[in-house]
Amino acid sequence: MYDFELVKPTTVEDAVAALAGDEAQPLGGGQTLIPTMKQRLAMPGTLVSTLGIESMKGVSAEGGVLTIGGATTHGTVAAEAASSYPGLAALAGGIGDPAVRNRGTIGGSLANNDPAACYPAGLLGSGGTVVTNTREIDADDFFQGMFTTALEEGELITAVKFNIPEKAAYAKFAQPASRFPLTAAFVAKTSDGVRVAITGASEEGVFRWTEAEEALSSNFSADAVDGLSVDADGMIGDIHGTPAYRAHLVKVMTKRAVTAAG
Repeated sequence: MYDFELVKPTTVEDAVAALAGDEAQPLGGGQTLIPTMKQRLAMPGTLVSTLGIESMKGVSAEGGVLTIGGATTHGTVAAEAASSYPGLAALAGGIGDPAVRNRGTIGGSLANNDPAACYPAGLLGSGGTVVTNTREIDADDFFQGMFTTALEEGELITAVKFNIPEKAAYAKFAQPASRFPLTAAFVAKTSDGVRVAITGASEEGVFRWTEAEEALSSNFSADAVDGLSVDADGMIGDIHGTPAYRAHLVKVMTKRAVTAAG
């Protein structure tokens, strides 16, 4: 490790002011950032912790929308969203292990946009919105590629809004050691149709499988995607699975998510 300054603001305004400094970076639960700093792959001069900002914590549901503060932990989402949005609560409850779920935050996960993270699929599949200190960003516009989002320098995720669907479920084929998904699918059915978001598979990060959305909007059953396939070009290939394997898992996980959603 190396020397850096840790700032612990208690308001969003103070956090934004601290982030305006040179080499400043926001710190949520630190589940990705701290290990990255230990490896010297990131060397911010100042870390601005969001964990002391109470206005960025909590879960509430009103008018068909679930709102989660950006500094809310995965464990809190799993517990407090269970009655209003069980599909999302189950996703949160399957992230990492208890230590990760009790420390990691939804804002940190979405801002990092790991290509195998769980929350991006939940947000994109829900057609949700990212709320920052300056604006609101639709999920379809937020994710812009591997580890890349629409966030600008000094912009902070203060809350995340999820449209609560009629039915939803998340199906994850987990890598046993990391518990990140090799491939996972989040499926959400609303009166306007079906959204299918895939994570863990593409080199570009989370994406919508539009062909499956069209098929499932006409017939919400696992059989509806039987005749579909995903091109292996652009899929992740590593020691855990080939691009063709992940392309195959896209279909398998989507079918499982539809079945789980009922």
